[in-house]
Amino acid sequence: MNRKRFLSIWTIIAGAACMCLNACVDLDITPKNVVADDDVLSTDAGVNIYMARMYSLMPFEDFKYTAQWGFENNGWLNSAGIEGTGEAVNREGLSAAFTSERTPYWNKGFELILEANYLLENLPNFKENFSEELYNHYLGEAYYARATAFYTMAKRFGGIPLVTKVIPYPASSEEMEVPRATEEETWDQILEDFDQAVELMMEESPIEGYSNKYVALAFKSEAMLYAGSVAKYNQDVSGRLTGLGRKTGVRVIGFDATTWQTASIRYFTEAYKAAREVMQDGGYSLYKKRWTADDPEAQYQNMVDMFSDLSSPENIYVKQYIFPTTTHAFDAYNLPFTFRAPLASGTCPTLDFIELFDGFDRYPDGSIRVTNGDQNASGNYLMFDSPLDFFKDAEPRLRAYVIFPSDEFRNKQIDVRAGVYIGDTPIKPFFSNYAYNTADTRYQNLSIYNGSSKSLYLSPREGGSQEIVDYNGKQMTAAGQEGPFYDNGEATVTGLYLRKWLNTDPNAEGGEGKSAQPFILMRYAEVLLNAAEAAIELRLADATSPDGSDFLQVATDAVNEIRERAGANLLQGTLTADIDGRNTVRKERRKELAFEHKSKWDIRRWRVAHYEGRDGFWGETRDKNKFSNNENYRFRGLYPFFSTKTGKYFFDARFQWVASKTYGYTPLNYYFEIPGGEVAKSAVIDQQPNR
Repeated sequence: MNRKRFLSIWTIIAGAACMCLNACVDLDITPKNVVADDDVLSTDAGVNIYMARMYSLMPFEDFKYTAQWGFENNGWLNSAGIEGTGEAVNREGLSAAFTSERTPYWNKGFELILEANYLLENLPNFKENFSEELYNHYLGEAYYARATAFYTMAKRFGGIPLVTKVIPYPASSEEMEVPRATEEETWDQILEDFDQAVELMMEESPIEGYSNKYVALAFKSEAMLYAGSVAKYNQDVSGRLTGLGRKTGVRVIGFDATTWQTASIRYFTEAYKAAREVMQDGGYSLYKKRWTADDPEAQYQNMVDMFSDLSSPENIYVKQYIFPTTTHAFDAYNLPFTFRAPLASGTCPTLDFIELFDGFDRYPDGSIRVTNGDQNASGNYLMFDSPLDFFKDAEPRLRAYVIFPSDEFRNKQIDVRAGVYIGDTPIKPFFSNYAYNTADTRYQNLSIYNGSSKSLYLSPREGGSQEIVDYNGKQMTAAGQEGPFYDNGEATVTGLYLRKWLNTDPNAEGGEGKSAQPFILMRYAEVLLNAAEAAIELRLADATSPDGSDFLQVATDAVNEIRERAGANLLQGTLTADIDGRNTVRKERRKELAFEHKSKWDIRRWRVAHYEGRDGFWGETRDKNKFSNNENYRFRGLYPFFSTKTGKYFFDARFQWVASKTYGYTPLNYYFEIPGGEVAKSAVIDQQPNR
């Protein structure tokens, strides 16, 4: 059974809905002030318009969401994975740790909550106008929308005002003022609303664009995984991450010492149950239309295709765009340099991200090997006939996500070089120290580049004058066509380009507002990972399986199903109920869901972004001192150089052009600040403790 759902309908009829209801934006003004209930809630056509309005307010993090800016829906300079997650960086100021949003999700959240509450309170007046099944579904949609708004607010702010009814206007101050609930009460309300939605909604969406029972279950599993993580891992932050509001004395962030453990188990159990129901009854499966066992090329192409195939059995919830009426600009800012329209390389994957994947030789510390020594400052550089040879055994999934130097994209070889070296071989590492504290020493600072015996050639931004080297009777540019250029121009700053989400059609027209790829907001792979993570957490807590299933076997099977499709190494044996088992699932999640607006939330809920917890930043144990210095941290690039003496390539792993991108994070940042204006004007809205 195929229950994938698209959102294209909202882009078609939302305009009509907004014309009818665009005054309905304040908590104290209801749709009744603008359009009579008889005109909207008494017929299917009217409810469709109302639902379009409600869905237009849904906080979907897609191509038009930028973490630094929030839900401004402008699509300007949109990139993915650049929020200090380690997936990618770019040259812009919006590449920063995810500590706040320019436009806080507060008032917009209450707009959506109002719409949901009004539907719940007033649709019963017209119950006889609909079939029982459709009437229940409409109510379920309202609960689902309210759960989504509460969830979106809770993971940003913790405890929030739980407005579960329409507040009439005018009203007394006591009626108008709703204080923040405890964080535990907030997550309990989210759980209750999702459960109501699941109970009421149809198994298949009545029309394209609506949600259904399995969509609600999938997002419930995600929300409850977040709740369980916060309840558990707030306790691991030094001093416990919790606090009371100054005005009300309510525990607005964190959990009480006497309840956190039972709450954590309860939420992880609900996440597990929801995911399992989708797995068993939802009719979804991983996308494998072009997948062939033992064929890396087919596995790579399969994963490229899956993000644009609207018939994918993996799609649970999709935001669909339609050219030319509803479009986005992801290609315009993220294509490789020579395709720029008007900019390029907005998302540059890091070496740190590449190191998550199978298929590379490693140093004893687990980092990717670029020399024949025991670390990248010793021995001699390894030489390759082509840069692609470095990646020949890498997971096909990685190639589907990242454009490697010299690989093809849109029938064009992506010519990436950091520089050309004309010195003798074997070639020693350019630097004697590759540690965090030497990150700002760059290739252009080396004597082999700017000294009297020049043997290294680099290039400034394309359009200036590239440095040229004569090689075999021809002229070779130091940085190739795609960079990187040493003055941080529009080309890659890491030596790598993003492939995931980009339109692969060679004939595609570039430019702002010219892209119409769909964005998959929820897919079956995430449900499998939700089940796996919840299973490990429950097994760690010695909890009882709610359906009699074997937690560890379910987790192992889920991870292996994803790894098989990805062309990765399968787990040898069953996952274990310990930190290693948990980290294996976390690492798989980091790999599979990269560039999907998921990792920035995972890192927050695991409480691993601050220095003391940063060992687990990657979903595995690593030496945090290699990329971190107390509050601050940074990521590395992987830079290919050409040797004229050998006619071969070698790589350097370095904090080079990405060195200026330093990220900072403290425990306070796990909760966003409540908008100051809301706190100042209210007698009951508390600011976050210690703010």
